[in-house]
Amino acid sequence: MQAIIRAGMLALAAALLGACATPAPIRTVDHVDLERFMGDWYVIANIPTFLEKGAHNAVESYRLDDDGTIATTFTFRDGGFDGEVETYHPRGFVRDDESNAVWGMQFIWPFKAEYRIVYLTPDYTQTIIGRSQRDYVWIMARTPVIPAADLEAMLSLLADEGYDVSRIQRVPQRW
Repeated sequence: MQAIIRAGMLALAAALLGACATPAPIRTVDHVDLERFMGDWYVIANIPTFLEKGAHNAVESYRLDDDGTIATTFTFRDGGFDGEVETYHPRGFVRDDESNAVWGMQFIWPFKAEYRIVYLTPDYTQTIIGRSQRDYVWIMARTPVIPAADLEAMLSLLADEGYDVSRIQRVPQRW
């Protein structure tokens, strides 16, 4: 029953994310090498969607499929490190073939939520996924922990882009 409720909530979230009016687009990185971007990303901090509240050990994993879409697996433990494992499988669609930095993320057909790669280190070890609406954000890394100075720099970047950084929460990671 809980799975059915969560699926319904996921559908509602997708509809709301896709239907929101958006202010001026948030800037993106100039170019993303999709093959290098694929793989596991630990969620270090975020403005969580309602599905992510209480998430522990959150990991977003991307795989580039032959048709150019991005198979995504989002996994976390609900409510604590020993909580139930939750897994979602949205699909990413590159919307800007020149930069590869603007995606539509589809949790349920036909809605595609805007995802923008707004920061990416040259070595592809840290990234920020944002939205023009500045309602959600995901700070992610290839490792479950990053230096405090790196996180502070990313928070400063997000503040400069118009985010209310007081809403950003650390995601507990313990492996």
